Amino acid sequence: MTFSSRISRLTAVWIFIGLVLLALNLRAAITGVPPVLGELQDAFGLTGIEVSVLATLPELCVGTFSALAPLLARRFGITATITTALLVLTAGLLLRVIPAQAALFTGTALAGAGMATGNVLVPAVIKHVFPHRVGALTGLSMMLLSVGGAAAAGLAVPLEHTGGWRLALAIWAIPSLIAALVWLPLALRDRRKTPHPPTHQHTHPTTPTGARADTRAGARPREGTLLSSPLAWCVMIFMGMTSLMFYTLTSWLPEMMQDQGVSPSTAGTMNSLIIIIGIPLGFLVPVLTARLHDQRPLVLASVTLTATGLIGLLLAPQAGWLWTTVFGIATGSAFPIALTLLNLRSPDATTTARLSGMAQCGGYLLAATGPLTFGILHTLTHTWKPSITFLLLLVIPELLCGLHAARPGHVHPTPTPHTQPPTPTTTTTTTTHTD
Repeated sequence: MTFSSRISRLTAVWIFIGLVLLALNLRAAITGVPPVLGELQDAFGLTGIEVSVLATLPELCVGTFSALAPLLARRFGITATITTALLVLTAGLLLRVIPAQAALFTGTALAGAGMATGNVLVPAVIKHVFPHRVGALTGLSMMLLSVGGAAAAGLAVPLEHTGGWRLALAIWAIPSLIAALVWLPLALRDRRKTPHPPTHQHTHPTTPTGARADTRAGARPREGTLLSSPLAWCVMIFMGMTSLMFYTLTSWLPEMMQDQGVSPSTAGTMNSLIIIIGIPLGFLVPVLTARLHDQRPLVLASVTLTATGLIGLLLAPQAGWLWTTVFGIATGSAFPIALTLLNLRSPDATTTARLSGMAQCGGYLLAATGPLTFGILHTLTHTWKPSITFLLLLVIPELLCGLHAARPGHVHPTPTPHTQPPTPTTTTTTTTHTD
């Protein structure tokens, strides 16, 4: 285990445990809902539109609140922000069991806000504390995300049969509270160690130990905006497109397969296969991505597989198992690549948090439009071909932005009128591209 020299071994191990628990809690609040939507609709008297809003609300909240996470981390520190996010997640999970529509939707929004904050800050913590294990720990985080999400989805119905929908929703507040209690001592420790400098000095309380973001090089965290960075936009669009493909396919593939004569249970198993394939790939792909100097071959391979599966689904939908396997490999590789690029394209932990916030905010909002557009096209045309063609067209920006994002280099925030550019430092460079 490699970590920053300014962090003790015990602290690094404690942060590692916190990362494991955090990652396990960043999907359950979403994936545990669809299996019990019918029971929720009956219990709360929800209309069809309200059910659709409830199903989409977590993704919208993740996209919306992702932009706030870097700002909160800079203001209060990463450990305090993560602790608060887990407590908000816990409160949201508990609030959803109150028999009132307002509580259900408010709790879902709070859970989405907590997950969004955790999603954004995980790469920043890895970048700072374990700078030489970015690939392995990003892979571990991806695998744990999938395991937590799969566990919530798989246990939802058995839990509902055991103790009703309240138990199925509320039980995930236990691991989120445990995770919060693990992060709480780190937050309190950082608060005690962080000095209160004079107002004329500029500090960066965004790291897990109160230290500056890049302890390896002693570089100043970058100021300014990423909105004028073409590289940052390409990272965001690539992440958004990979998420859009996954959420759209897993939302509609069962119905498409049932139209081909597949039984509902078999169609559900085919859908689960996509997630299952993604679990080992979620660990292996980030390790490989981090070891490569140029990630473009990986991007090209994953996007090509996505296009192959979509063309196959368009021309030979009866071969559903084959295309499901292809989609599992494609989506199980593409999103881990995108997540790893957040670290590889950032020069320090502060920039990682900001790029993560920008990419996940815009990416998840973009991804939320996929299932809706796919369904509207099917409703209007009564065939799946226009919907599949819609996804095929989106492969083009996914490939172009992915190839640009995968080129070696770092994002460089553009100074705003209120910030100064970072002081240049002498470093050993390789052939890279900049904005």
